[in-house]
Amino acid sequence: MGMRGSDRQIDNIEFNVADIARSKAFYGQVFGWTFTDFGPSYTEFSDGRLSGGFSTGEPVRPGGPLVILYAADLAEAQRRVEAAQGRISRAVFAFPGGRRFHFIDPDGYELAVWSAG
Repeated sequence: MGMRGSDRQIDNIEFNVADIARSKAFYGQVFGWTFTDFGPSYTEFSDGRLSGGFSTGEPVRPGGPLVILYAADLAEAQRRVEAAQGRISRAVFAFPGGRRFHFIDPDGYELAVWSAG
């Protein structure tokens, strides 16, 4: 998540995986994705249009990847999520490149919002 996205748009998709090397080999071979490693537990991928990541920092989540949105103002985004009855599932935390929080939407889907710096 090195580049800043557009405010309030889907910016990134993150897959929790069991083995980053295996995932890189699979998606690189099948779809031609390229990769940038950010330590042993995270690699960013690019398909040429959209970026995302493979992470071993949390358990594999059956049911799909984590959709990540960008917000220029992280606190305001959290306020809006809570005002719309979203539930914060992971408080704001820092990571290389910015800060983010996770939330659960009214149907139970978990998404994340990040902001640079």
